Parts: sequence; structure tokens; C-alpha cells
Amino acid sequence: MRVHFERSARILVIVALVAVTPATLRAARQGDATRTMPEAAGLLQPPLPGLGGDDVIAKLIEHNKLQNARLQQYSVVRTYEVRNIKGELAAQAIVQVDYRAPSIRTFQKTSEKGSWVVRHLVFDRLISAENETSSGREHHESAITTANYRFMLLGEQDLRPYHCFVVEATPKRKDKYLFEGRIWIDAQDFAVVRISGHPAKKLSFWIHRVDFVRQYQKIDGFWLPNRDETFVDVRLYGEKTFTIDHRDYSINDGKPVEKHAQESSADH
Repeated sequence: MRVHFERSARILVIVALVAVTPATLRAARQGDATRTMPEAAGLLQPPLPGLGGDDVIAKLIEHNKLQNARLQQYSVVRTYEVRNIKGELAAQAIVQVDYRAPSIRTFQKTSEKGSWVVRHLVFDRLISAENETSSGREHHESAITTANYRFMLLGEQDLRPYHCFVVEATPKRKDKYLFEGRIWIDAQDFAVVRISGHPAKKLSFWIHRVDFVRQYQKIDGFWLPNRDETFVDVRLYGEKTFTIDHRDYSINDGKPVEKHAQESSADH
């Protein structure tokens, strides 16, 4: 499972889909006001001598390979929501997601409410696009690798309850699948704890501003998505907030990870 590399492609899909439904998501225009992104806890400490951004990313990629080999199956409940700047709910869908290695996902809605247009033009199309952007050309073009980004280690920071390396990611090209921002990487496991930023390329004349935050959590030794937030400022219609909350994970059917799976992954 490509746990960390779908971020940019998913952000693009969210922004595009929210933007095409302005009539159903009307909010009062608030001038040029923008939403303040949540900040990490703790002071940023200077980086360790001799350790660079590329070194941290190399360890991150190795961690992902090991986790992918161990993660055979999981189920999770996702809550998709779109709200306006006042916090008023435009639409919501609760979806049961089942994953099986290496890339099979199934989605089952358990409840939904709000705008029919948002639910079908945003939520349904996002779910459909997720499988398409998790493999093939889009995956490679959005991967967090030195082929796509320059990385600078800014330092270390506590992001409760994790101690993290903070890496600045600068895209090597203006590409719709890439982002500019920061990555918080757990200093012990070398797993992504948080990513925040904005698309590397302006997506549309109608999109004034886009910011996103994705947070991860460690469950039974696996690092998995916790919450996605995308803030979109659409010209004439104001700000919208798209969130996906992930809860009630069931991993590997509750079975312990087999030893040979860990050994096999370490050989690659």
C-alpha cells in the first residue's frame, strides 16, 4: 500500500471537485481573509550535524517498503465532509473502506446526508479517483522522492506525542501532482507524522488559495492516516473546508505479523 505517496494527487482531486460545485457550497465572501493553518507544538530545534534532508527521506522510503510488506489488510471508517467558512455542513458521507495488499480497495457507504450534488460530484468522484491515482503515472509523478523534490532538513520538533524531523519539500518542477510544504517525520520510526503545504502549480483562475494538512497516527505498529484537511478559497464563493476523518481501524484481521514477511521485506 502506498500510504504516503497519494497526498498530492488526492489534494488535486479534492480541489478540482470542490471548485466545480460552487452553487451548492455558497458562503459569504470574507474579503481576502485566509484560514490560519494549525501549527505544530514545540520549538523547532537546529538539525543534527551531518544529517541532511535526503538522508531522512531515504530512511522514510525504507520504512514505507517495510510497512508495505507487513500490511496485508485493514478496514477503516472514513467520514467525508464539506463545510463553508461558517462551519455549516454542506454534505457528509460515512464510508467503510477495506484494503487488501497490494492495491485492492473496496468502498461501502453506510450513511450520507446533505447536498446530493456534493455527495455525488465530490465524494463519489473522489472515491473513484483514489484507486486511479494510487498507481501508474500519477503515483510516480507525485511520489515523495529526490526525483521530484529537493529536501532541506530544517530541524527537529515535538509534535505530540512524537519527536520529529522537519523537512522542507521544494518541487523540482511546477507540476499539478506536486506540492510545496513541510513533512514531519518520526525520528524513531522514520514514518510520516504530518504533511502540510499547497499545490506547486496554480490549479485554476477560480481557485484563489489552497492549503492542506494530513495527519497520521501509529496503530499496532503501523502508521496510517488520521485526518485530512483541505482549505480551498474559491473566487466569488469564499472558503470551503474538505475533511476526511479515519477511525476504527482493524489491521491484518487482528493477526500478528508473520516473521517471514518482515524478513522478506528487509531483503528488498
